[in-house]
Order: sequence, then structure tokens, then C-alpha cells
Amino acid sequence: MQETLQLVIVTGLSGAGKTVAIQSFEDLGYFTVDNMPPALVPKFLELLSHNQQESYQKVALVIDMRSRLFFREWLDVLNDLEKEEGLEVRILFLDATDTELVSRYKETRRSHPLAPDGRVLDGIVLERELLSPLKNLSQHVVDTTTLTPRRLRETISEQFGNSGETAGFHIEVVSFGFKYGIPLDADLMFDVRFLPNPYYQADLRQKTGLNQAVYDYVMEQKQSEDFYRHLLALLEPIIPDYQKEGKALLTIAIGCTGGQHRSVAFAHRLVEALKKDWPVHESHRDKDRRKETVNRS
Repeated sequence: MQETLQLVIVTGLSGAGKTVAIQSFEDLGYFTVDNMPPALVPKFLELLSHNQQESYQKVALVIDMRSRLFFREWLDVLNDLEKEEGLEVRILFLDATDTELVSRYKETRRSHPLAPDGRVLDGIVLERELLSPLKNLSQHVVDTTTLTPRRLRETISEQFGNSGETAGFHIEVVSFGFKYGIPLDADLMFDVRFLPNPYYQADLRQKTGLNQAVYDYVMEQKQSEDFYRHLLALLEPIIPDYQKEGKALLTIAIGCTGGQHRSVAFAHRLVEALKKDWPVHESHRDKDRRKETVNRS
């Protein structure tokens, strides 16, 4: 039996938060498209439903006044979509007061799309009038006047996420070798080069930190256990705060010299601890790079 495709139409006043909204839907696992012409939507949904390589159950499309020439067509398209079987359509309309919208435009120094050479307020008034039929059709109307971007993300997660889902927050734990450069996307980075190096054990040199013998060698060191306990004590209380601040991905990087032994073992042990409470993905950037015999410390 074919699953129902969930389609969310994201629309509303320019400056009311559609960019934040569409990023939030991406974090919730939606396939997102910005400003698609309405005539293409039925064919687009048909292609998604017949895609054999990937399954799409959640899609979010943005409508705004950049597509003014096509806007009137949207009402007809939405009416047709409502009749489609296997398709659940919901409309999210983002609004804000005229005063707040004018203030946001002044902060960004942008002109309004409907008044590029005139007053911002004139564009807002015209846009509000044009969008009123779409607002009347909307099942979800969110006033963003007093909402921070973080609170808007939380609101979207509450209304469109699965039960218990929080904007797709997850943790990436990556091991790496300093000799190959630090990961540019790391939020937190820890150095375990102070630990004894299994590289200098002939029987361990060609293995990695995922090998039990290497793992045991690293973790049986007294300084390893002390460091691990302090690392957990640091991470456990601060991870929830990263989530509360609206961060979708927290990347924790652990490095040693070559990224083959110590950092791999530590990253793996950390993942095993964190996955009890958080969605965690484990990766080892340099684990399988060619082994070298110099500059190992």
C-alpha cells in the first residue's frame, strides 16, 4: 500500500520568516523546493511518487510574491491537489505586523519585491491584499512578530514534526588525524595525542582503533580513563543547550596524529555512550589513509 505523501505549502508575507521556515523543514527531513512555478507542481509530485531510488513522504514548497505572474495559478493548483488521493496538503502562512515587517526591511536594507522603487509599506499593503485568499485557505497561520528564529523553528517542529522529533537534532562524532588538517565543520574538538601511540606496537601498527586489540591498548591506559570521564562530564550537560539553541547538528571531532588508532578508539567509545540519549552518527575521516613512518608522535 502506497504511503500518503505529506505536502506543506509555505507562504506568507515577505520578511515574515519563510527562509527560516524552509530550513526548519529541511531539518525535519522534508524535501524542499523554493519558488516553484505552479504548473510544474503536479508533474514534480508525480516524479517523486514514481522515484525508485529514493522514497519521499514529506515535501515542502515555498510560494511567495517573487512568482507574482504565476500567483493566481496557485489557487487553481491547490484546489486540484486537494482532490488527489494519497496526498495530504497543508498550508503554513507566516504573518507579522506591518510595523515589524518594515523594521526588518530597514535592518536588511532591502526593497520590497512589490515596491522595488517605492515605499516598503506600500509593498507590504499590496502583498497582504494579494495573499489574503491564500491565508484564508491556510490550516496553520503563525504570527512571527515576536518570534525569534529559534522559536519559529520550534513552532514548526511542534506542528509538522513527528512525535518526539526536535528539528532533526543529531550529533556527529568524527575522528581525524592532525597531520591531514583539522575538520572545518567541527563545533567541539579534542586532542588525544598525549596518549601512548599504538603505532609503535608492531602488532598493532596496521590495525585501527576499531580493532579490539588496539581499542583495549588505548583504553587500558590510566590517562585514557581519566580523560574519558572528564570528557563525558563536559559534554553531557552542554549538549541539551546546543539543542535548545536550535542547532540541528553538533559535530564533535577527536584527533590524534594520523587518525588511525587513538582518535578512532575514543570516537567509537564516545558514540557508544552518547547514543543512549541522542541520535549519533560515527565517522572516521582518516582511518584508512595510507600509513606513513615519519612524524608520528
